Amino acid sequence: MSRVLIRNGRIIDPANQIDAIRDLLIRDGKIDRIDDRIDTEVSQTINAMGLIVTPGLIDMHVHLREPGFEHKETIASGTRAAAAGGFTSVACMANTNPVADSPDVIEWIRSQARKDGVTNVFPIGSITKNLDGEVLTDVPALLAAGAVGLSDDGKTVMDAGLMRDALTLSAKHNFPVMVHCQEHNLDVGTVMNLGETSRRLNLPGSPNTAEDIIVARDIMLAELTGGHLHVLHVSTAGAVDLVRWGKRRGVNVTAEAMPHHFTLTDAAVEEHGANAKMHPPLRTQVDIDAVIAGIKDGTLDAIATDHAPHAPFEKAQGMLEAPPGIIGSETCVPLVFDRLIHTGKIALSEVIAKMTCVPAKILQINRGTLSIGAVADVTLIDPEKVATVDVSQSPSKSRNTPFDACKLKGWPVMTIRAGIVN
Repeated sequence: MSRVLIRNGRIIDPANQIDAIRDLLIRDGKIDRIDDRIDTEVSQTINAMGLIVTPGLIDMHVHLREPGFEHKETIASGTRAAAAGGFTSVACMANTNPVADSPDVIEWIRSQARKDGVTNVFPIGSITKNLDGEVLTDVPALLAAGAVGLSDDGKTVMDAGLMRDALTLSAKHNFPVMVHCQEHNLDVGTVMNLGETSRRLNLPGSPNTAEDIIVARDIMLAELTGGHLHVLHVSTAGAVDLVRWGKRRGVNVTAEAMPHHFTLTDAAVEEHGANAKMHPPLRTQVDIDAVIAGIKDGTLDAIATDHAPHAPFEKAQGMLEAPPGIIGSETCVPLVFDRLIHTGKIALSEVIAKMTCVPAKILQINRGTLSIGAVADVTLIDPEKVATVDVSQSPSKSRNTPFDACKLKGWPVMTIRAGIVN
């Protein structure tokens, strides 16, 4: 019988409204007991004095790239990076090769994750076949194979009729439709935010309007159908306002924020070049302030990473040719602590909820809590640890981040998955 005792940690479990210095006992991979003092025979004792003990963090938006793009990332390397960042569960997007648009691919990802993954992996199927935006996938078959949601992330479903049909199926089968919001006709050839920096650098820029139009459209379609709309990587003040408006109307809409969208402005492109290129792009301080306000007031339900690895030779092509995206698994927690918690912008328990029980509820997965009898996925965080990002030490196969050499305070120090210490 395996027993692990975590002693004297500050346990924060928003699902059960716990925030207290307690001991936590894990037995045979399940949460067995939480109490002021636990004295019993155990296999391992972990001294968590000064540490925060949370349910295993959930990253509901990553790109693991496998199958098809193993030169960027694999399920093995991507989940190692996630675990190093404090995550015990990830949901991976469908833009693989072949696309995760069939039960066979969903089942293959799940099988590969069982073999190579060091975190739980929950696949997300595509909304349309081959991400072409023309024909819906076999939604019931994807769900039956284990998909926890549908997304064409990286592309927007431009056909409003198809999006209406996808959301109608969402209402029928109870799953989130996770949308990438960019009006492609306003976005062709753009590589960064449209604004003062893009004009100074003479680079084609994407206006906030490109995101806002699709957010507005899809909220209206969710209201029409009753489906669950989840807005990915919100980056504009307008999108935050629109999600807030949708919630006030009673629309079944949730949304997420990414650390790069609440820490960096588009000026970062001048310093970091293609390592600051992403879609949606980095915006302005006005947008950053709006995203933080949205996190604080609950408009933005979850914090995720959009971990998007690309090989060094791909990013070396420069702003015009390099693919968009940055790695984010290992920098998410320290950025959240350094920029949101230690600055007093957001309460600690609220942030933990947005990375545990809330994404678990959106994806409808049995994770994100330290309830007695729950699977013992646990994250330990040292809020006072100061360290400098060193991307050369990342378990990821890619190195594309603007946060290299950034000194941050508050880092994950251990994850436990189903009672097994990583």
